[in-house]
Amino acid sequence: MSQALTLTQPFPLRARLNLSLRLFWILSIISIISLLVLYIFQVNFLTQETYLIQSYQEKLNQFSLENENLAIEFSKLNSLTNLENHFSNQNFEKTNPAQIKYIKILESEIVTR
Repeated sequence: MSQALTLTQPFPLRARLNLSLRLFWILSIISIISLLVLYIFQVNFLTQETYLIQSYQEKLNQFSLENENLAIEFSKLNSLTNLENHFSNQNFEKTNPAQIKYIKILESEIVTR
C-alpha cells in the first residue's frame, strides 16, 4: 500500500473566495463614497474662497476710486484761491508789504512789567 498524506482545508476554497470578493466590493464602495464626499467639500470650499476673493477685489477697486476722488478733492481744497476765500470769510484783510512795520528789539534790552 502506498501511503499518501493529504491536507484538508478547514474552510472550503469557494466560501473564502466569496468572502474576500464581498469584502473587496464593500471596501471599494466605501472608498468611492468617501472620495465623493471629500470632492463635494473641496468644491464647496473652492467656490466660497473664489467668491470671497472677488468681493475683496471689488472692495479694493472701490477704495482705489474713492482714494483718487479724495486726492482730487484735497488738491482742490488746498489751492491758493480757496485759502484766500477762507481768509476773506474769516474777516482777514489783505495787506501791502510796504505797510508792514517791524519792531526792532536790541539784544541788550529786556522787557519787564
